[in-house]
Amino acid sequence: MSAKMTKEPSGQGRHAVDAPPAAANAVHPVDPRLLVRQQGFKGYLTESLRKLRSGELGSLPVVLGLAIIWAIFQIKDSAFLSAENLSNLSINIVGTGLIAVGIVFVLLLGEIDLSVGSVSGLSAAIFAVLNVNQGMPEWQAVLVAIGSGALIGVVQGFFFAKVGVPAFVVTLAGLLAWNGLMLQVLGSSGTINIDDSGFVAKLTSYYFTDVGAAYGLAAAAVLLYFLTAFSDNRRRARAAIPSRPTSEIVLRTVGLAVPTFLAAYVLNQYKGLPLALLIFLAVIVLLEFVLRRTPYGRKIFALGGSVEAASRSGINVARVRISVFAISGGMAAIGGLFIASQIAAANQSAGGGNLLMNAIAAAVIGGTSLFGGRGSTWSALLGSLVIGSISSGMALLGVAAAVNFMITGAVLLAAAVIDSISRRTQKVSGRA
Repeated sequence: MSAKMTKEPSGQGRHAVDAPPAAANAVHPVDPRLLVRQQGFKGYLTESLRKLRSGELGSLPVVLGLAIIWAIFQIKDSAFLSAENLSNLSINIVGTGLIAVGIVFVLLLGEIDLSVGSVSGLSAAIFAVLNVNQGMPEWQAVLVAIGSGALIGVVQGFFFAKVGVPAFVVTLAGLLAWNGLMLQVLGSSGTINIDDSGFVAKLTSYYFTDVGAAYGLAAAAVLLYFLTAFSDNRRRARAAIPSRPTSEIVLRTVGLAVPTFLAAYVLNQYKGLPLALLIFLAVIVLLEFVLRRTPYGRKIFALGGSVEAASRSGINVARVRISVFAISGGMAAIGGLFIASQIAAANQSAGGGNLLMNAIAAAVIGGTSLFGGRGSTWSALLGSLVIGSISSGMALLGVAAAVNFMITGAVLLAAAVIDSISRRTQKVSGRA
């Protein structure tokens, strides 16, 4: 048996082998930066459609879902979209929403905090005991309560980040331990009523009745968005890097202005701008700024993307993890104070029931990924609106709580499925 040898032409053996021709139906990727530079707004529209096809859905599913939910309940009961019901809805979601903001930070790491419900109840109990039973000034009791929640987060974060105990186990233990401590703090009475005229009680009962307050907030929000986007554009243009066309910024600003001023109009038809909603929005904006525009926020996203890569880049993984759990505990404490404000008391049922599940569900339904590395504090607002709207609509229709739980569970499952499919689609398209 002999092998036939083929002599290679002189000088050709050192050349790289030509790549095989591309398939006839192959899709050649287009650099979005070139698309924007060449086509302006049309290029951005094309890029947005490409992102949707590749699984980057953003907040689109939850916005569409919320619109469908509101339409269904409005058809069933015309009182659903009344000014009074929407105003009450905006207050009812604040306690759970604030806790969900903390959950967003933990989910960005790809972890979970199961103790937030118990922490919120314990913090409310600490405030009530210090202020009502011990006579401590209200503002001091509030600071101690919030500080206690943050300290609990530090302790749990330490066991997770330093000792290596899984966050699920640490916070599950916390769920039991902090609930028991809350019962111990409240004592035999089990309920401590807070001062109806105090600051904490007014968190959910005070309204800015002047119509200028709601409209002023709407105008400030729209103006802040426009100035921020315009300033970013100028900075990117000076650095000779791709930037959004001015037409898109104007269109986005108008798109924000319409629902914002409509919300202000609706609120003014009842009692005005609720203090609780104002604080909730302020917290969301502040913490979103921390996530998007600070080195600390970028470290959180980096850890959610890859812990090993983040560690190799010099990020102190343990410190960031502990701080995130501290934020979660602190936000749980603040949410607990708002929940206590609604019932003007701290009792044994605080932090129990479906509070934990609703807080986690709000973050996930709002668009924060369960796999880490993708999410926003605005997810807490959107998710809380979905859950709160379902509860409000069911209450108006007189539907049993059991049905409410089943529907909320189905919505949560749908959000998780969308997140999973979106992530898989991005991997296939090479964008994950």
